Amino acid sequence: MKLFPPVSVETRRFLPRSWDLLAGIFVLGAIIFFAEASREVIQPLTSLAHNPISLDPANLPNYAFRTALRMLAAMVFSLLFTFTYATWAAKSQRASVLLVPLLDILQSVPILGFISVTVVFFLSLAPGKVLGAEIAAVFAIFTSQAWNMAFSFYQSLRTVPVELTEAGKMFGLTGWGRFWRIEAPFAMPPLVWNMMMSMSGGWFFVVAAEAISVGHTSIVLPGIGSYIAAAIEAKSLIAITYAIGAMLVVIVIFDQLLFRPLVAWADRFRIDSEPSDEEPESWALTMFRRSQIFDWLGRPFDLAMRWSWRIRPLSFGRKTESRPSPLMDAFFYAVLIGLSGYILWQMAGFAGAAFNAHDLTDAALKGLATFARVVILIALASLIWTPIGIYVGLRPHLAQVIQPIAQFLAAFPANLVFPVAVSLIVFWNLNPDIWLSPLMVLGTQWYILFNVIAGASALPRELKDAASNFQVRGWLWWKKVGIPAVMPYYVTGAITASGGSWNAAIVAEVVSWGSKTLHAYGLGAYIADATSAGDFHRIVVGVCVMSFYVVVLNRLFWRPLYWYAERKFRMT
Repeated sequence: MKLFPPVSVETRRFLPRSWDLLAGIFVLGAIIFFAEASREVIQPLTSLAHNPISLDPANLPNYAFRTALRMLAAMVFSLLFTFTYATWAAKSQRASVLLVPLLDILQSVPILGFISVTVVFFLSLAPGKVLGAEIAAVFAIFTSQAWNMAFSFYQSLRTVPVELTEAGKMFGLTGWGRFWRIEAPFAMPPLVWNMMMSMSGGWFFVVAAEAISVGHTSIVLPGIGSYIAAAIEAKSLIAITYAIGAMLVVIVIFDQLLFRPLVAWADRFRIDSEPSDEEPESWALTMFRRSQIFDWLGRPFDLAMRWSWRIRPLSFGRKTESRPSPLMDAFFYAVLIGLSGYILWQMAGFAGAAFNAHDLTDAALKGLATFARVVILIALASLIWTPIGIYVGLRPHLAQVIQPIAQFLAAFPANLVFPVAVSLIVFWNLNPDIWLSPLMVLGTQWYILFNVIAGASALPRELKDAASNFQVRGWLWWKKVGIPAVMPYYVTGAITASGGSWNAAIVAEVVSWGSKTLHAYGLGAYIADATSAGDFHRIVVGVCVMSFYVVVLNRLFWRPLYWYAERKFRMT
């Protein structure tokens, strides 16, 4: 006999709750904002010239909204890229030979390099419309967000405990089911922290993404980044203060509505047999869970995912987990070597036709100077932020306090420090080659902090209890428990911080405030000057030299350290 719930319970189920009222406000607000943004992106491109950026603070809410939408769009594409590219690299040994080094190169290509090459293509997708410029800006922000997320997800998939994988096979899960029910949840906590860092990285480069200037092409999209660029050009400290305030408000909104709920939600995927003493909390996550509106909106997706887990792909007589064919391996590597040789031949022809040995030597020496700065700054940042990250990661309530502060500091564009940097260097007659260097690590050192916090927060409680029971304290605890536990996460953060520092060199090695411009000797200044002059050949050479240094550093140092950490400190 079917038992029906009491009438009072049935009635209550269909009545709106207080959370539904709040959720309805957010959903309606989002629909209105998206409709307004859609109306503006189909305007003709000439409308941007007719409505130049105004330093009136009354315009900042609209600018902040436009910038926030671009960042969210870039974040969606970054997630799609992460779930596909990183998964392919982690699952296929053959594909990883190409995909992982390619990821090293992609993260080393500066954002100005991407803009210089792709802006014409994206503008041609929507001729004469603002939409083309918007796509170019979103792509530029995407290039500052995607790489560290892909690295984090790749690292997590490579370190999934064998017990979990075997359990999935015993329960008869398909590869698709294992991915969404075991592997993706296992990778979720560090991915969430890297999403935060990616959002902050997008803020760091938002000036270059919204105020696109390549040679004779100049496009200024409404946004906080272009507002900052206009404020710097006008030498308006009060406008810069307004921009900092607007940026802080947007970061707090992102923290409350997006990242704090994600951190609290991802806590359920920690590998631990007991709940944490200090579980992260979020009022927005409570709203999402208790609101019937979000329940209705998410139900089709939930049903589709549950249905997809039961699908078993046709095998056509193949074994699902067959060993790779040596013949196919030989064919794959032959194609790869041939393709690499063709690209190198084309690059040699391009460089040889446009440059002589002196030009290439000049770019290489400047690259060496930037290389030295990156190595020294990453070493200093590691010494400072690794112990702090472990301390914060072991205390979830402290992490909740630190989280928005670190996001804001990581998002703080180097351009906003230009007035202080230029004034101090000129006043004290300091050497720009040395004193502009800290600007390079201003926005990238946080990759180390965020990844170490993610690693420390994932430390199983059993391990902490065992260390406590055996009275492992002091330096012994850091040596045997703390540092080994976060080592894979630290290496991931250090790799992305290193690549980000190379990119930041373009912003940090040429600093302007009004009519005063300071240059540091380095590859970043080389690329920045070439971009301002619209010298495409020098841009390509600068990007190639930068990619070469990053790949060499990663291959000779970071990758061996990464593989050592993966083998030595894997949680099994």
